[in-house]
Amino acid sequence: MDLKSKRRIGRNGREVFPIGLGCMGMSEFYGPTDEAESLRTLQAAFDAGVDSYDTADIYGFGDNEILLGRFLKSRRDQVHLATKFGIVRRPGAYERRIDNSPDYIREACEASLQRLGTDRIDLYYLHRIAPEVPIEESVGTLARLIEQGKIGAIGLCEVSPETLKRAHAAHPVAAVQSEYSLWSRDPEQGMLAACRELGVSFVAYSPLGRGFLTGRIADPGQLAADDFRRSNPRFQGDNLAHNLELAERVRNFAQRKGCTPAQLAIAWLLAQGPDIIPIPGTKRTSYLKENLGAIEVSLDAGELAELSAALPPGAAAGERYTAEGMKGIGV
Repeated sequence: MDLKSKRRIGRNGREVFPIGLGCMGMSEFYGPTDEAESLRTLQAAFDAGVDSYDTADIYGFGDNEILLGRFLKSRRDQVHLATKFGIVRRPGAYERRIDNSPDYIREACEASLQRLGTDRIDLYYLHRIAPEVPIEESVGTLARLIEQGKIGAIGLCEVSPETLKRAHAAHPVAAVQSEYSLWSRDPEQGMLAACRELGVSFVAYSPLGRGFLTGRIADPGQLAADDFRRSNPRFQGDNLAHNLELAERVRNFAQRKGCTPAQLAIAWLLAQGPDIIPIPGTKRTSYLKENLGAIEVSLDAGELAELSAALPPGAAAGERYTAEGMKGIGV
């Protein structure tokens, strides 16, 4: 498989660079922010050919959309812009509720358009699922936004295969976004098959296990005080000790391969299918360049099998999020 080839979003959507850019950490969750460095990273990504950018209305309580909107102002037609709605948080708090109601969808879309400084969102994701609202009702509202020209396509995040099929029957879904990496292989349990059956692209966030697979995090105490990984179950106690062994397996394999662990992890993900688009997030140009180097890493069938066996499904210890973070996932 040619990892450098562009990948299509949806059955008939736009073709984009094989690796996108997740922008969340530029505004929240991963320690101190640096707007100047974030803008340099966005520019470096654009210069390298990256043409799909991912944000959400809750990242920095809208600040991330504002930052991205500033950057894209003179480049809007040259990029594929994705944002999300559906998680509602109080300022300064991680706690959240999920809102998929039609009125909220319309209000959230207008607010995102304003912050992004654009008249359209190319891919608008339902960020989490509220089971009390029929998915057909939410998708119907999004379909009307397509008719109005405010969004280009519908996406769903962290849904079950059954919900995807119901949503797609109501209106075509272009993409599903979920966590997928060597230590989070849940999508292989039915979701990837459902996407392929329907012609839906799969956008993989946290392809580096929130940085853990890079081998740079041995102690969460080294992270900034406001870094949410400090409370993530996979970074705690016995889970951490177990998961460090997994990261070491990736490091040893990468050393043999002559690449970095980050490049190996992304290359493995790219090789899982041409319909998979990883969106590693970073706010630093150095990490961006390293991540994009993954398209130069060629893994043959034997290497892919060996790496998959070294970190099989379910290998990571601990839940992906705290109980609060798991709200609306897998519905």
